[in-house]
Amino acid sequence: MHLSLVLLQAQSNPIVGFLPIILIFAIFYFLLFLPMQRQRKRQQKMLTELQNGNTVVTSGGIVGTIVAINEDDTLVLRVKPDNIKLQVARGSVSSLVADGKGS
Repeated sequence: MHLSLVLLQAQSNPIVGFLPIILIFAIFYFLLFLPMQRQRKRQQKMLTELQNGNTVVTSGGIVGTIVAINEDDTLVLRVKPDNIKLQVARGSVSSLVADGKGS
């Protein structure tokens, strides 16, 4: 009899029913969404700070040195070994090469 009284009280409180769902959303926020937002901010900052002479890697895997930054958000890259110049969108740059300066 006492056990059924405790269960009846637990079911009557609506917050207890939503507590597991709230905890799951909190876990998803801290483990998934927050790191994704930080990564997106770092990527945007890196894209805005690009300058001539930086060596970058595009999302397609092309490694090149920036020789010009156009006003329409495109970059001109010099790609080795034949020093071919390619025009790519700024958003296609995925990372800077560690040494930072072109060769």
